[in-house]
Amino acid sequence: MKLNTNSNVYTVVYAAILVIVVAFLLAFVSSALKDTQEANVENDTKGQILTALRIDKSQVNVEQTFQANVKDMLFQDGQLVPYEGKFLTAYGTEIKNGNLHVFVASTDDGTKYVIPVTGHGLWGGLWGYIALNEDLATVYGAYFYHESETAGLGARIGEADFRDRFRDKQVFAEGAGDIALTVVKAGSVKNEANEVDGVTGATLTSKGVAAMVSDGLAVYKSFIETASGSCQAEAAPCGQEDAECQADTLEVEQ
Repeated sequence: MKLNTNSNVYTVVYAAILVIVVAFLLAFVSSALKDTQEANVENDTKGQILTALRIDKSQVNVEQTFQANVKDMLFQDGQLVPYEGKFLTAYGTEIKNGNLHVFVASTDDGTKYVIPVTGHGLWGGLWGYIALNEDLATVYGAYFYHESETAGLGARIGEADFRDRFRDKQVFAEGAGDIALTVVKAGSVKNEANEVDGVTGATLTSKGVAAMVSDGLAVYKSFIETASGSCQAEAAPCGQEDAECQADTLEVEQ
């Protein structure tokens, strides 16, 4: 019996077989490349953290540099303890669950503490890493990126020009213990110590970064105060015998 290639049955069966074969091939390729894809995402995340530490990831072996200089720690019960789990590439859920990761880094400029932050922009999620100096009062470096901000506008938060504006900014307001580091509308900086100039033409994205930075650091305020030995009362100098100034110094488990 001659096969009727012009019949509807033939067309449907042929299309079904073709779809099954293509689906199988795609699933096979995806499975075969899964480990490589995960390794690439992990390497990119480590590169983002190195960028916050002012290390040009294009000039170094990211994996080797990260392993040699950065420790993934958790802030628990007033101390930093080593994180023993699989390296993560997103920290929003971890932060919501109270798992506060701190990346302790050894650099040519001394010890730095990198804090992950997450938020929302105009069109989608934002994330970043803020590296604090050893005093935990000033910014050493930063990295920010986005899911789907507008190219040439909000997407510019991922550029070096924007992240470099955070360098040497003060985390706290002068004479107070409140988080003051923020991003303001482009061209409206009044307080050079705490305010970062936003991206021109991207007011909503800039507001998203501002909220991400201030809210993110607020979550880590207990760590910052403990690690820096600062007082929770009115940021008075520690070391006094005043009852308002009894913050413990940070303990780090090796």
